Parts: sequence; structure tokens; C-alpha cells
Amino acid sequence: MQLTSYTDYSLRVLIYLNTIPRTDLSSVKKISETYRISYNHLTKVVHELAKLGLVESIKGRNGGIRLAKDPADINIGWVVRQTEDNLSLVECFDETNSACVLTGHCRLRGVLKEALNAYLTVLDSYTLEDLTTNQSILKQLLRPQPSSE
Repeated sequence: MQLTSYTDYSLRVLIYLNTIPRTDLSSVKKISETYRISYNHLTKVVHELAKLGLVESIKGRNGGIRLAKDPADINIGWVVRQTEDNLSLVECFDETNSACVLTGHCRLRGVLKEALNAYLTVLDSYTLEDLTTNQSILKQLLRPQPSSE
């Protein structure tokens, strides 16, 4: 299974925001430049994260974004479920639209559902805090020092 770039970017934004002090603000522009990803796409991601209550967006001249929750309260499995538009691994997971002639009789569906549940269970056991215990290295990677040339 591969996560969409939308979910990947959502997780990256949360990781980035957890490397700055909770009282500080960052910007979508700064995060998009750091990760070298589309500003427009990231704007949509941040908007959704704000709607989910994970990111706080402050408008105005001195505005910006920051985490809206404690990192220990941001469950990775929950974030993935909220940002992935479709966790159906195969066509038969959608019984109303499945055209597979084996639907209802194939054991593969059950095996794949079990695998998906195991995958999500692992993600459920982690929080944003768990993903960012290496704060010092993350800060170096996400905010490299300017070269002295």
C-alpha cells in the first residue's frame, strides 16, 4: 500500500511544526520551500489540517501556522484515516462498485482486510511525539544553516 502525497505532506507538515516552539509561527511558504513541494498543494493540505483541528492558522500580517494540539495527542493512524481518500486496497473492498466475479467468494479480500487492519493498528500505536523524538537532527535537516561562501 502506498500513501497518497496528500497524506505524506500532511505528516511532513505536522513533523515540521513540531520542531518549532509551540509559541512560534511558521508559514506554508517556508514549509513548501524546505520540503521542495508545491506551495499550492501544501496550502490545501494545511487548510485541511486546520479543519481537522491539528493546525492553528493565524491570519494577518504577522500570521502563520502552528500545531493546535500537543504532539502526544496527534495519533498517526487517525491522521492517515482522515487524509487518505480511499483505503480500499482492491476493487472488491467496495461491494457496490466491484465488478470482480469472485466478490463474495474470494478469500483474498479477507486476507487483505486483515493486512490493512494490521497496518492501521501499527500506525495507531504512534503519535506525532513518537515521530519527532530526534528533535535536534530534525531541526538541522529542516532548517539548514546558510553556507559561509
